[in-house]
Amino acid sequence: MSLCLYKIRARNRAGASFLALKSITMFDFQNLEVYKKAKTFHKECKDLILKSKFDKYVIDQLGRASFSVPLNIAEGSGKYSKADRKNYFTTARASVFECIAVIDILCDEGKISVTELEVFFKNADELSRMLFAMIKNLDPA
Repeated sequence: MSLCLYKIRARNRAGASFLALKSITMFDFQNLEVYKKAKTFHKECKDLILKSKFDKYVIDQLGRASFSVPLNIAEGSGKYSKADRKNYFTTARASVFECIAVIDILCDEGKISVTELEVFFKNADELSRMLFAMIKNLDPA
């Protein structure tokens, strides 16, 4: 675990608002670049969902799949055996693929632009490669 400083809005006794720093303990997985990118990827998927009029099942599928990526990275980071960690990181990578399949179909249906698709592909490819490297590093020597 490590410490992280966050800016928070606070009020003094007179009721005046000010910015303060608060330190909180972070879990090790929160420092992983792949976890940070997975959170960003989920936010981008969620932003796409919120700005568009998709069918309920599409919203549910993309929301759950994108949320699964950082959750599986976090959960896998807490496992002791290499096999367990590898399984969770593999599931996280499969969820990235699931998101891209949904987004690809949305593009085919004309619900998102090719430009939007390309941005998602670029970000997902980077995330997928990072997860692949983590998975390969857990293979027996």
